[in-house]
Amino acid sequence: QVQLVESGGGLVQAGGSLRLSCAASASIFSINGMGWYRQAPGKQREWVAGITRSRNTNYADSVKGRFTISRDNAKNTLYLQMNSLKPEDTAVYYCKADLFDRSAYWGPGTQVTVSS
Repeated sequence: QVQLVESGGGLVQAGGSLRLSCAASASIFSINGMGWYRQAPGKQREWVAGITRSRNTNYADSVKGRFTISRDNAKNTLYLQMNSLKPEDTAVYYCKADLFDRSAYWGPGTQVTVSS
């Protein structure tokens, strides 16, 4: 079983930056892919970015060029660097870990609010 805890959310003005972190309780080497998702009020949860075990990355079109996902295997931590933030980026951000046995785990989320 893997426990995930996100941090780094907060209130920022449009154009600003935040870095989210997701600390994993288990060795990140036991985890296959990881990703960030977000859910805005009244909307469905959507995928934001993903990173494979070999560090291949993918991004939703809405964040491409502004967000960067990375993982530090030594610290068992996943990151999301968010630059040029927009009000429409406001949401609760969740990290997800996919294990090799096809089980998946979610963190409780961290709130990101971007003011205009």
